[in-house]
Amino acid sequence: MIQVQELDEELDIANNIKDPIPLFFDIKGKQLRITEVMSYHDHLELTLNHPITVQTPVPVLFKGGEDHALCLRVSDKKHLIFDGGPAYNVYEGESIHIRHPSLDVMGPILLDYEIVKIEKAKKAGISRWCLSYVEKEADIDEFRKYIGKDLVIAKIENKKGLDYVASDFHKEPNLCLMAACGDLYVEIDKPHHIMDALRLIAGKDPEAFAGSRMLLSLVDKPVPKCADLLQLAWLYDTGFRRMMLCDEICLKEELLGSAVNVFDAFRQAYAL
Repeated sequence: MIQVQELDEELDIANNIKDPIPLFFDIKGKQLRITEVMSYHDHLELTLNHPITVQTPVPVLFKGGEDHALCLRVSDKKHLIFDGGPAYNVYEGESIHIRHPSLDVMGPILLDYEIVKIEKAKKAGISRWCLSYVEKEADIDEFRKYIGKDLVIAKIENKKGLDYVASDFHKEPNLCLMAACGDLYVEIDKPHHIMDALRLIAGKDPEAFAGSRMLLSLVDKPVPKCADLLQLAWLYDTGFRRMMLCDEICLKEELLGSAVNVFDAFRQAYAL
């Protein structure tokens, strides 16, 4: 959600760390994000970063699938008008999910401000990239016009992305997959389909990442729940050797420290 005007300062901070570590820069691609919120007394309207077409009325999911509202119509391909609105406030920069099969996200994969972010990040020395909502090889080809042969982590976050992995993905140097479970879990048809989705991704790429929705019990208590440890074991046994934690844990130093300690204990007890 960082804005272009904030990026220079953030990159300066990262580059001035005493012992810098390799950074990954995440470009959002065709992920649907809110650019403007218009809240009225009886309904919500908002605009999106990408033009879309979709059959309406259609349910729209907010807050990682935890909230929802019914979109009555789409005006000018970016302006969504709702029947009332979701239970909680929504903000500019937040993502939404529309799971209807008629959804078509149009326009270029990289918006102008994302291209500016790429240029600033490359100038600061970034050479490791994530690309969200990858759905086809052409998405990666377009991205490489701007970042060259740098490392790309293709984040698989919906059913079209899974179709790409199943049919068209070809492993090559400096290209890895990520099962981006934060959004992927919302986008798949049924919750229990997540296991097959992760098996597919790990089977196609031995260097694949598993991202988000892990060790979340640490948000409330310092000791992980049994299910969290069993999840790490399942991911490891499925073939994942790289994990990415979610923002909820990473943005708080104490929580991140606890998660790192859990990973280290897991590594010594199970993964060695």
